[in-house]
Amino acid sequence: MQITAPDARKALPDTLAVRDILGRHILTDGFPIVLDMEGSRGARLRDQVTGRDYIDFFTFYASNPLGMNHPGLAGDSDAAVGFRERLMDAALNKVANSDVYTPHFARFVETFGRVGIPEELPHAFFVSGGALAVENALKVAFDWKVRKNKLKGYSGDRGQIVLHFKEAFHGRSGYTMSLTNTDPNKVAHYPKFDWPRISNPKIRGGDVEEREAAALAEAKQAFIDHPDEIAAILIEPIQGEGGDNHFRPAFLQALRHLADEEEALLVFDEVQTGVGLTGAFWAWQSLGVTPDVIAFGKKTQVCGILAGPRVDEVDDNVFQKSSRINSTWGGNLVDMVRFDRILEVIEAEDLIGNVNRQGAHLMAKLREMESRFDGVTDARGRGLFCAFDLPDTETRNAVRQAAYDDGLMALGCGPRSIRFRPALTITEADLDEGLAILEGALEKTLGA
Repeated sequence: MQITAPDARKALPDTLAVRDILGRHILTDGFPIVLDMEGSRGARLRDQVTGRDYIDFFTFYASNPLGMNHPGLAGDSDAAVGFRERLMDAALNKVANSDVYTPHFARFVETFGRVGIPEELPHAFFVSGGALAVENALKVAFDWKVRKNKLKGYSGDRGQIVLHFKEAFHGRSGYTMSLTNTDPNKVAHYPKFDWPRISNPKIRGGDVEEREAAALAEAKQAFIDHPDEIAAILIEPIQGEGGDNHFRPAFLQALRHLADEEEALLVFDEVQTGVGLTGAFWAWQSLGVTPDVIAFGKKTQVCGILAGPRVDEVDDNVFQKSSRINSTWGGNLVDMVRFDRILEVIEAEDLIGNVNRQGAHLMAKLREMESRFDGVTDARGRGLFCAFDLPDTETRNAVRQAAYDDGLMALGCGPRSIRFRPALTITEADLDEGLAILEGALEKTLGA
């Protein structure tokens, strides 16, 4: 029997068949819409089945920096057309960036270096996936600490422990399974290392300084219990999935001092906080605490790490010795080309300035909600990276569902928070439209 190859020119599946086709092989328990890739614009996601638009405070889990079909990418300008030509060129053949270099890669690194790579963290490594970014940050630290210990006379590979925090989310692969501790369902039944996990003195209530002191005491005890074994202190400068938990700069600075005293690297997981949403390109830049390594992803499209000069305290570190950290594709060239153009738009349109302006407006509106509704508490944020609490998980979920039913997509975090992750391009009008929907959902759930 002759087998006929499928027609490569065949159109995409019928919209109504999308979920059925996917459901034959994958769990389709995500949002009920089928995304209209062409019809979605800016802060509006369109359901291709119903034609309905949703205000987007979700941005694909904080990974879409410019909203949908930004004219700087999808428009008719020479810059946009040139970008799409580069994008297609990069997409036709998937290049192993780690060892085969292209002008596309160089253009991206040049733009990233100008707009986003700070002089304090000159070393870069690229990979696909935020969890893999965190893992490679830890590999930098393990390599560094073990080599330090060998110089002290230790034999073997001593220096392979990570100090981390409660309510942290760092990913779902390899080493990160031992560090993520938000939803137990995400790590249950998988093998994990028994690494020290200490309290997270988030800014809640009036006893934060006492809780900071207790957390630092726990951290110092961990170093006593594991002499010369802790390679890194790992923390999200703002814990996202754990509940939008903010820390005082003074606490992060104390971790900086502790890392220096104990010869550990301070690693910031900026996968969610990076690229402007907090009002600075990297969250640490507005917190006044410089880490040794950061992991990045989501809005950067391509993921990876940036590292500073402490890594160079040992010879043959991972940025000097071939193939100590690597992957076949060294990131994804298509993602690099896309982020290259996104960076140009962020720079040209002063989108971080927009974040600070709109963030102030958003926080003012959240304070008003806090005053109006008894169940809305602890409105908090930095830039547009904002959240508030509701009485319990059930209430939070009911508010989210009511908001979705009325045309707003937003995320929960922690046990009872709603978080805001709009695009860097969000306008005051779009914010107000989404917040009006949210207020309606609060009225339905909590009462006026």
